[in-house]
Amino acid sequence: MQLECENKVTIRDTIIGGPDLLICVPLMATDKMGLLKEAQATLRQIPDLFEWRVDAFDQQFNRATCQDLLSELRRAIGNLPLIFTCRSHTEGGLAKLSADKREGLITAAIQTGYADIIDIELSNDEAFIQNIHKAVKKSSLRMILSYHNFKATPEPEYIIDTLFQARDLGADIAKVAVMPQGFEDVLTLMKATLQARKSGLKIPTIAISMGTLGNLTRLAGKLFGSDITFASNETPSAPGQIPIQLLRQAVGTFNFS
Repeated sequence: MQLECENKVTIRDTIIGGPDLLICVPLMATDKMGLLKEAQATLRQIPDLFEWRVDAFDQQFNRATCQDLLSELRRAIGNLPLIFTCRSHTEGGLAKLSADKREGLITAAIQTGYADIIDIELSNDEAFIQNIHKAVKKSSLRMILSYHNFKATPEPEYIIDTLFQARDLGADIAKVAVMPQGFEDVLTLMKATLQARKSGLKIPTIAISMGTLGNLTRLAGKLFGSDITFASNETPSAPGQIPIQLLRQAVGTFNFS
């Protein structure tokens, strides 16, 4: 039996960290019409959460435009939780925005109240993280602190320390995504994530081994303490993402009870 998260996060009737592995689909369209069409098409696949990767949007530099589009996106997806992410270029982001511009864009998104979760990287400086954390808490949103390594899988101690570091810096959800060089690396991620939960990491966790080798972690996350998995509908946001209809079928074959 998997170890459920102790400090579950409930957003718009969705429980993160409960008995179910939740499927999130990133929206990667580059323009307004494409984004809204992508959201509508994805809704038919019944995701549990959406993520708007605003760094893929061709007007991510325009805060007012992004705020207005967040309003339309909220109406389009209804009551499903929405993660707002302006991914840093150093961790796979598609736009080279300065830290100041990213912080301003994220703060503007928080102020709308249309997003539910803000995802920022642990690699940001402490002031950046604390400023976003304060804004999130003031607005009753939630925060993901994330770590991405597109080259390798660190040692298990590093993965465990990273998850606890995210918690200590105020994350409501901790995320690690790493690249395996062999299946041993996939096992490393799974064992480290499970050990973190057994060692007292009470917040929900997202732990992903990327690429084809890591597909197992996207299917069976609940077995080792990962609470959200990511799937694609049109454009993947990371290597190895499985189309949502296939992932939903595969996840359904696992008995997590």
